[in-house]
Amino acid sequence: MGEVPAIRLDRLGKRFRVSQREPGLRAALRALFVRTHVEIDAVCELSFEVPQGQRVGLLGPNGAGKTTTLKMLAGLLHPTSGRAQVLGHEPARRSHELLRSIALVMGQKRQLSWDLPALDTYELNRVVFDVERSVHQLRLTELVELLELGEVVRKPVRTLSLGERMKCELVAALLHGPRVLFLDEPTIGMDVAMQLALRDFVREHNRRTGATVVLTSHYMEDVAALCERILVIDGGRLRFDGSIEALVRRTRPLRRVSVRADALPTDDELRALGQVVEREPPRMALDVAPERVPEAVARLLALPGSHDLAVADAPLEEVMRELFAMRAPEDEAGAEPSSRGSDA
Repeated sequence: MGEVPAIRLDRLGKRFRVSQREPGLRAALRALFVRTHVEIDAVCELSFEVPQGQRVGLLGPNGAGKTTTLKMLAGLLHPTSGRAQVLGHEPARRSHELLRSIALVMGQKRQLSWDLPALDTYELNRVVFDVERSVHQLRLTELVELLELGEVVRKPVRTLSLGERMKCELVAALLHGPRVLFLDEPTIGMDVAMQLALRDFVREHNRRTGATVVLTSHYMEDVAALCERILVIDGGRLRFDGSIEALVRRTRPLRRVSVRADALPTDDELRALGQVVEREPPRMALDVAPERVPEAVARLLALPGSHDLAVADAPLEEVMRELFAMRAPEDEAGAEPSSRGSDA
């Protein structure tokens, strides 16, 4: 028998029933007696597997269903249809064994007590998760050292910066030794230096412990630096499953060639090679078909004073934007909508 996947989803779905009304006093009074509801499919027949130890990015636009999926995997929401398994357990049952094996860190939520030092929450978690004191202290010392927290854990949480608080949140999530770590926008609002530190820590933690990491983030640098595989969700449905390189090749196969030079050619002069996408003298960049890259490189290197020539894939932000714009044919044709109106 092979190893149990860290995560297995089989046609998982989640539908919410929410009330709605028109603005104004008349509509407010009517809503007291007759209320209109809309059923919204936040997640639709989602199916995939994640092997243990993998770092996966769960991507999509706002409202795509990413956080809803994570909450179902963490057992905070019950699915409407389909089935989810984490380490062989059904999250909705919230078994003690599963809860000891997972952790959820949300960049816009906190589990630390606001007016107390983080150390107090850590001790509470030790008791809740029944972690031996010696094991707890060993993990705490290691995590505080890796995240360079020092005396920060002894200060009231309300006095900490956002970056310091998120580091403390990570420690709280990892002290019980989870085998699956869900990170929902962990670097939101952080400066660049703090983002880099957090990425380095997550990557090192995965290497040292073999914990599975599922990350959602709107910072594409987080995804590119951490995730060996990405799952793209849009409209609650899985649109792509694979590596970043495969996504770029499928969605935006053109290569971006950039150069700095004393004299730049006009767009018309380069039209045969590719499309100019950036021109800020002395720098310019153009998108070129892969088979035309050698020719484009030779042409740009021949420019007077050319230097800093680079060939790269298009920025991941652009690739994602194009992918979300490429709706499935049934979406464009006006297929059955994912929401339905009803009166109650």
